[in-house]
Amino acid sequence: MDEFETEQDEFIDPKRLVNTVRKKRKLRKGRKRQSIFRKFFRFIMTIVLLCGFVYISKMPQWYLPKDSFKKVAGTSVEIINNSIVKPQMIFALLKNTEVPNVPIYMAKTEHIRKEIKKLPPVKEVYIRRYAFPARLQIILKERVPVITISPDLRVQPVAAFSEDGVIMKKEFLPLDKNIKTILVLSYGNKGDDYTKWNAAKIHQIEEMVNYIETYSKEKVEYVDMRNPFDVYVKIKTVNIRLGRLDESLYKRIERLPSILPQVKLVDSKVKYLDLRWEKVFYLKLQ
Repeated sequence: MDEFETEQDEFIDPKRLVNTVRKKRKLRKGRKRQSIFRKFFRFIMTIVLLCGFVYISKMPQWYLPKDSFKKVAGTSVEIINNSIVKPQMIFALLKNTEVPNVPIYMAKTEHIRKEIKKLPPVKEVYIRRYAFPARLQIILKERVPVITISPDLRVQPVAAFSEDGVIMKKEFLPLDKNIKTILVLSYGNKGDDYTKWNAAKIHQIEEMVNYIETYSKEKVEYVDMRNPFDVYVKIKTVNIRLGRLDESLYKRIERLPSILPQVKLVDSKVKYLDLRWEKVFYLKLQ
């Protein structure tokens, strides 16, 4: 009995075997068709993406218009953070510069930066590139004017100096009203040509003015250096004659707190306070 059951268990139905083989064959064919379809779909998508990339890369929104550097009021070039340099000055520099004939992300801007940096008030230039539409944003970092030069109180300033001694000539004036500077009267001759001043000279004038304002408790209205060997400084109370800007200058200024109260008590009109000497002072009356 046991031997018969064992033989029955080992017997394989031919129909069942054929059906199993057919199912496996169908499954393999289905998988093969899916694999071919996926490969074909990937191929088609690759072609579509390549064509799309080529089309997008050729779109005009990637390119700066040919007249970008000629239209001051255009939208292709934006200038920001400028209070001294006028946009017209930048476009005047760029008008002969060739507009990049490549997509904006490939455009080289270093030559543009170098051209703009030639302007005396410009300390640094940063250029950002944008697309759709293609445009440039020029960001200026300007020098800070600390001194303005005029030959006379009735004449508008003809030059300005930054804190690092760079001169800004008349084309950059007048300055914005929010920029506060020290007014210095100078003819630019008589042995002291202001066009030759450097950072050390600017610092000397700044330090002198700060010293006077500290000890007088008054704002300096202007510094008269039209005769560089006989300097005057005007504050509200009086015009101070300092003479030469020598090594005793600051000791003479330090006497102001004790002198100014006496000046204010004088009934007559004072022309100037003479502080050319270290130990004595004089009042010149009108």
